[in-house]
Amino acid sequence: MKTILGKKIGMTQIFSETGESIPVTVIEAGPAVVTQIKSVETDGYNAVQIGYGDVKEQRMNKPEKGHFAKWQAPLKKHLTEIRLDEGETYEANQVITVADFEIGKKLDVTGVSKGKGTQGNIKRHGHHRGPMTHGSKHKRLAGALAAGTYPSRVFKGNKGPGRMGRDTVTVQNVVLVKVIEDRNLMLVKGAVPGAKGGLLRIQYAVKGQDK
Repeated sequence: MKTILGKKIGMTQIFSETGESIPVTVIEAGPAVVTQIKSVETDGYNAVQIGYGDVKEQRMNKPEKGHFAKWQAPLKKHLTEIRLDEGETYEANQVITVADFEIGKKLDVTGVSKGKGTQGNIKRHGHHRGPMTHGSKHKRLAGALAAGTYPSRVFKGNKGPGRMGRDTVTVQNVVLVKVIEDRNLMLVKGAVPGAKGGLLRIQYAVKGQDK
């Protein structure tokens, strides 16, 4: 499964040959380097680890430096693992760039959504508010949570106020509209999770891929 790591730059629009406006997210993706190869014999499954983003040597501890030295790979800030499809092979220190991705293919993009802090149940879960007139004191409150006599407690998992956002989110089947190889940029149609500068994992779509 072709995968690369990248950074969200922001959103803009481009125009098709017919003059149609296409909203796109600009992603600075790669180059990513293969920093470890796992096999059934040594690890019980086939996978590769890829690294993205340069980092200063003094910011790495000894175990991390030893890992990169073992595979003779450059130091990288972010690491992720890719499970391999049947017959797919990689080599140590192999470089993955945006040029490896085909324009028009669908992608799954994973990132961490924007944190919104502690929010009420209306914004967090889309609950309805109470009446606003006739002296109502129930406007944006949570409402009834449980019966009083039985079960005399609130069941776990009820939707209520709490921390919202900052979750790992995957947007599926976004179309790769354009690739700018010399600047390591990918333009995908629509929005992707996270704020500007956020880390993204981009891979070919698992579902809905046109054959």
